[in-house]
Amino acid sequence: MDKFVITGGNKIKGSIDISGSKNSVLPILAATLLISDTCIINNVPRLRDVYTMVELLKYYGAEVEFDESIKINCSNIENKPPSEKVKDIRASFLLVGALLGRFKRVSMFMPGGCNIGQRPVDLHLKGFSVLGANQILECGIIDIFTKYLNGGEVYLDFPSVGATENVILAAVMAKGRTVISNCAIEPEIVDLADFLTKAGAKISGAGSDTIIVDGVDSLKGVEHSVIPDRIEAGTFMLAVAGTGGQCRINNVITEHIKPVILKLREMEVDITEEDDAVVVYSNGNIVNTDIKTMPYPGFPTDMQAQFTALMSKGAGTGIVNETVFENRFMHIGELIKMGANIAVEGRTAVVRGVETLAGAEVKATDLRAGAALIISALSAEGTTEIGNIHYIDRGYEMIEKKLSAVGCEIKRIEG
Repeated sequence: MDKFVITGGNKIKGSIDISGSKNSVLPILAATLLISDTCIINNVPRLRDVYTMVELLKYYGAEVEFDESIKINCSNIENKPPSEKVKDIRASFLLVGALLGRFKRVSMFMPGGCNIGQRPVDLHLKGFSVLGANQILECGIIDIFTKYLNGGEVYLDFPSVGATENVILAAVMAKGRTVISNCAIEPEIVDLADFLTKAGAKISGAGSDTIIVDGVDSLKGVEHSVIPDRIEAGTFMLAVAGTGGQCRINNVITEHIKPVILKLREMEVDITEEDDAVVVYSNGNIVNTDIKTMPYPGFPTDMQAQFTALMSKGAGTGIVNETVFENRFMHIGELIKMGANIAVEGRTAVVRGVETLAGAEVKATDLRAGAALIISALSAEGTTEIGNIHYIDRGYEMIEKKLSAVGCEIKRIEG
């Protein structure tokens, strides 16, 4: 398997362009199944998860061209038994809402993805049930069916991003009005709603905790550009903070990364905000702080591992409280191999900064854990080998090329 070989100690200097959002493009690709017409999606990142979703769309009969953009026509799709490929990514379960909305029946395996803790689909199923769908679970396959979908009032016990997106997809062409309360308010949900609204859906309230969907009979093909990836932007900001140097990070929406900006400023990193960019300057000396992951607009769980890695070399002690996923400290064992001083109890990690980290052989345990290891490797003494980088490829487009272009010594070694 491929691995990254990184020699630390080089300061970052230059500029990095941020790709389109992984967590935005995947639900939008699923949404195209509702549209019997051609859609063009721009600013699509070339990621393992995106290619997997494209293959799943093709499995159902979509005509897909993936060049600079993705051109999709779902006029002749068929409802089929689930492909084994859906087990590869968590986002495959978003196909359920779209296929249910289009065909009123769908069968699907339980979703896959990174092992960062239990992520049950009970809230998704609760939403489908409110809209009138029956469900049967047998041998790991969920069969969901109804004669027709009716609008209803859906209350989510937790503001789940995936459940919010799936209920929206199912409700877009349901009869009547659907009200989704206590829903997630992430920017990626707003992007999905914007895409569907362009296509003719009637959606209001996206970005608030109550979304209203008035069902329509059909949707039309549209062209849409995906928002920038806020987690990729945050990851590169932390890489600059840890190694030192100055870097302009382009194609960002600063409002989407406010928690990251504010926490880095607490850690004495200099950040200048511009209209569509941030400039990060650091001397590499970090003062540790505390973080607590929360649903948006709180501190993102997808940035927790990277901040833990950054604080490993910071001054003083920082407390990391992970409230979203119970199994999201798997990267800490790998950081300890590099000399980090981190103690974990339950969902809390105590990070005591050390003066230096040393290169080591480590493995990515999930997508964001892999990004965390890159951040530590860039500032460590000596050479680090990171295995299992297929996890990193799921969420970062050409990360080694982007980092190499700004002075980092990182190479992909094919295995």
